[in-house]
Amino acid sequence: MTCPPMASEVPPEISDWFGARGWRIRKHQHDMLEASEAGRHALLVADTGAGKTLAGFLPTLADFAPSRLGGSEPRDGLHTLYVSPLKALAHDVQRNLLTPVEEIGLPIRIETRSGDTPSDRKKRQRSKPPHVLLTTPESLSLLLSYPESFALFRGLKRVVIDEVHAFATGKRGDLLALALSRLQAIAPDMQRAALSATVADPEGFREWLAPWGDIDAVELVQGEEGAEPQVEILLPEEERVPWGGHAGRWAIPQLYEEIRKNQTTLVFTNTRFLAEFIFQLLWDINEDNLPIGIHHGSLAKEARRKVEGAMARGELRALVCTASLDLGVDWGDIDCVVQMGAPKGSSRLLQRVGRANHRLDQPSRAILVPGNRFEFLEATAAKDAVDEGQRDGEDFRPGGLDVLAQHVMACACAAPFDEAALLKEVRSSLSYAWVDEETWQRVLGFVENGGYALKAYDKFKRIVRDKSGVWRLTHPEHAARHRMNAGIIVDSEMLAVRFRNGRNLGKVEERFAASLSPGDTFFFAGMSLEVEKLQDMDVVVRAAKKSATIPSYGGQRLPITAHLAERVRNMLVDRAGWARFPDDVREWLEVQDWRSQMPGPGSLLVENFPHARMHYSVYYTFEGWNANQSLGMLIMRRMEDRGLMPAGFVANDYSLAVWGLRKVEDPAPLLSPDILAHEFVDWVQESHLLRRAFREVAVISGLVERQHPGKRKSGKQVTFSTDLIYDVLRKYEPDHVLLEAAWADARARLTDVGRLADLLERSAEQLVHVQLDRVSPLAVPIMTMIGREAMPQGAVDEELLLEAETLAGEAMRIDPEPEAD
Repeated sequence: MTCPPMASEVPPEISDWFGARGWRIRKHQHDMLEASEAGRHALLVADTGAGKTLAGFLPTLADFAPSRLGGSEPRDGLHTLYVSPLKALAHDVQRNLLTPVEEIGLPIRIETRSGDTPSDRKKRQRSKPPHVLLTTPESLSLLLSYPESFALFRGLKRVVIDEVHAFATGKRGDLLALALSRLQAIAPDMQRAALSATVADPEGFREWLAPWGDIDAVELVQGEEGAEPQVEILLPEEERVPWGGHAGRWAIPQLYEEIRKNQTTLVFTNTRFLAEFIFQLLWDINEDNLPIGIHHGSLAKEARRKVEGAMARGELRALVCTASLDLGVDWGDIDCVVQMGAPKGSSRLLQRVGRANHRLDQPSRAILVPGNRFEFLEATAAKDAVDEGQRDGEDFRPGGLDVLAQHVMACACAAPFDEAALLKEVRSSLSYAWVDEETWQRVLGFVENGGYALKAYDKFKRIVRDKSGVWRLTHPEHAARHRMNAGIIVDSEMLAVRFRNGRNLGKVEERFAASLSPGDTFFFAGMSLEVEKLQDMDVVVRAAKKSATIPSYGGQRLPITAHLAERVRNMLVDRAGWARFPDDVREWLEVQDWRSQMPGPGSLLVENFPHARMHYSVYYTFEGWNANQSLGMLIMRRMEDRGLMPAGFVANDYSLAVWGLRKVEDPAPLLSPDILAHEFVDWVQESHLLRRAFREVAVISGLVERQHPGKRKSGKQVTFSTDLIYDVLRKYEPDHVLLEAAWADARARLTDVGRLADLLERSAEQLVHVQLDRVSPLAVPIMTMIGREAMPQGAVDEELLLEAETLAGEAMRIDPEPEAD
């Protein structure tokens, strides 16, 4: 195939390699090379399968082309740094990069660096680095904490950030933004490039990527459009779409038939628990003994690598996985991607759909499996969004102070620093441009001695300022302790699961392990296991044949995005559009429309009805689980204050059901915005939420260390330590920088207070209150959750364990239309 004229600027040996494979150099690949040669940073937004990774690396490959080297040897030292959110992605990219490097004959050494890299190789990489290093934000930050980092990065030409949408808006993005600022200070001519298939706000990402937020310094490169993805929604063949549940268990026989038809099927779930559950259900009906694997972040590294290798070789017919394989892993022979449960966002769905075929010119095929009727509506909304090319994502927010404290400590470990120079460097990142002198001094004071309330303790004295105004470590051992504990991902404390012979299977959460006794069985890593003993930080097991429970994990829930929620609300009032829905779903909406009202855009529907000697209120907010959970707690407090005798609540992404002994005549006073100024503050401070947030920021900032030489603290020990410090600071230094950071986390991530505040602001004008004599059709899905998701205060009465079909029969019985307030 003849390359187009624009490819003539590409070194001929690279153009020839493309041609020999029957490929052409795509316009966006050429544009990335052109931006680099013009000395500009670049953001590439291109569909999955468009050759994004090759586009990001094309300037690097060109620099090492023999025709450009002119017979001379390439310069030793680090040329390009590749940063990805996942270790698996770095290994996959290394595999795929080695092909053109070896076939073209480029003199490039490529290596990976992550938490799994052997320590001797890490040490060698600092003194004799490869030309290209593939790493993660955490490993990069650790590299910058070494004195050798200045020599290591001085000649750095390029940083390539892959799947930037996956972490730029969170704390890992904060850490990377600070690392980029430091790299730019060490290597002023360094170019930044970021790659993504699902960026909803390119301008925001250009600002994030640019030094000093100078958006004009970043070229936006748009990829060529690929084949339209083919997304379909799986429906029950004989039964109706379920009223409740999230697992999609009903679909297992149909899913198995799909796996039998395809060469390879990738089955995505939203949680590790669901991955193990779906894998077990598939295995139970695997009459053909098809090779089916499982992959999630809690499995041992060896198990994950084994599965990834088997997929790369085409040995598996299906793989059940979580977000651990969301990003970039290039397996071109996947026929179909299945999403179990609601996708929660169009960009997330598009990312997962892109795992199928992974080729630009061939459509990716995906099947959505809704767990219940609201999930059917959400799946339809997500499919429509993908069909229309609409993307969504999280908004950027100010950088976290706990992450900034960790970065300051990393800089002190590398070399003494001048506070004014470091502040200037920090502010060059858009995430931290907001940091003023007062905030900066509070952060420095915290890293110096823990803050006013803790400075009497020697263990918190980590840095000191000398007479010349330069900060340095108080003792060299602090550097080693920092490197053992630094990081952003603070999972619940995990215990290793292993056989008696030492073979490691992965990790389960400490709280789950604490519930186990010898002889108990649980399902993990696709196997039924029996507990032999709990020893130190290990759960020692043997294979078992009897039935088993599945470990649950306390990871954060993914809330439905505001964009997808708005689409669902529009569908609820688009009565003409109901014709495309299955008969049972259409009937569900029609009876709701007859008996009550529809919660469309611009309205907040609240229904009241009696049931089982209780009075229920259902709030249709569509603001996501976190916001609804928070609202439920706040309404309970207000009901208590007003003598309404609340008994409990349950929340999902779409609605909130609260019940009590007395009827709520008017919900408006329960929803007034001042609830955030009064009850919200009291609730967060009294609940476990702020303690949980404080535990995380205390670990990230380095105040509490999980690991010491030769030993590791248990989760209980870490929690005990952080709770003690939390109580001291609440009492003696309530404006401590870490309490501020914990509040920011509690408001933004744990309670989703932004969406909650918007809802309450709208409630005065948008409230629609409907009094009913019994449960409504739309209320059935949330009511079926009662008893399966109990209030933290205690157990739910037996009489409230509701049977879905009984409820549905009551709800779908047609009576005269009720009066609206």
